[in-house]
Amino acid sequence: MARPGIEHNPSTMGSICHKIGLMDDPVETSELLAFVRAVEAKSLVRAAAELAAPRATISRRLARLEERLGVRLLRRTTRSLALTDAGQSFYRHARIVLDAVQQAEASVRKTDGELRGTVRASFPPINDPSFRALLCNFAAAHPDVRLQLDFSTRHVDLQREGYDVALRASTRLEPGLVARTFSRAATLAVASPAYLAAHGTPDHPRALKRHRCLMGFDRGELPQSHWPLADGGRVAVDGALFSNDIMLLLDAARAGLGIVMLPRFTVADSLARKELVHVLPDVLAIESRIAVVYPERELVPPQVHAFIDAVLAWANTAESMRGAPTRR
Repeated sequence: MARPGIEHNPSTMGSICHKIGLMDDPVETSELLAFVRAVEAKSLVRAAAELAAPRATISRRLARLEERLGVRLLRRTTRSLALTDAGQSFYRHARIVLDAVQQAEASVRKTDGELRGTVRASFPPINDPSFRALLCNFAAAHPDVRLQLDFSTRHVDLQREGYDVALRASTRLEPGLVARTFSRAATLAVASPAYLAAHGTPDHPRALKRHRCLMGFDRGELPQSHWPLADGGRVAVDGALFSNDIMLLLDAARAGLGIVMLPRFTVADSLARKELVHVLPDVLAIESRIAVVYPERELVPPQVHAFIDAVLAWANTAESMRGAPTRR
């Protein structure tokens, strides 16, 4: 399902596009489909299974495609596939072509008003029965739509990994995305009174170097090494415990294990009960916008558009989304 990174190489793209458009023996859709599925599945075996075709057939289509274009698109090993520079350029255009074909087919076949096609979506873990109900209701209402839903703290790259939509909380969004913001969430630093009594209360961001900090993962992938400051800067901190589970970090802070930065909605009850104390309130503070994001496209497929609208309708009414797990 993942789509690889695309490097913009004008000379390579131009050469390939020229060959596609002007060659006497044009590229076949089946070859494009075999190539794209192999790239996204990262395996000829999985691509063959998805296309319900023998592995040998997929290999022949890929070889025929490379022969037509006169360039090597994939480097094959016994365990993996890797795109060449030409393959990266060609993949982007092949994906656009196949999306256009899918939309063209849908425009002709969709005479009954039913949505069809695939929706690939990425969400942070959301422990809310109403959200699961939303997804089940959407699937029931649109049985011809294939939903591929990934729940992870990992910050996916929609453009490169082939996702249609994601739910994200961030101070900034990468270029090339459309963001439909529906809320904002403050993130703040807290610690238990017992921890502060034992280790002191920091009075400056530099003082955090002497404290135990409970940390998350940047983009859901790498252990954090810095915390954001209200003035837009960052401060380096030493982590004592790292986790992508914000509820574990909350429990650890309440247990007196250190200082943690979490969304306000997560710590509000603990602050009210004085289980936690706000630390450096005017310094360690940041606000994230919570948004449904999707890649910029001239035309958003109708099934994706409907799914986005459904998620937004839920988000605008769900109490749990007054704040969301922060993914920077």
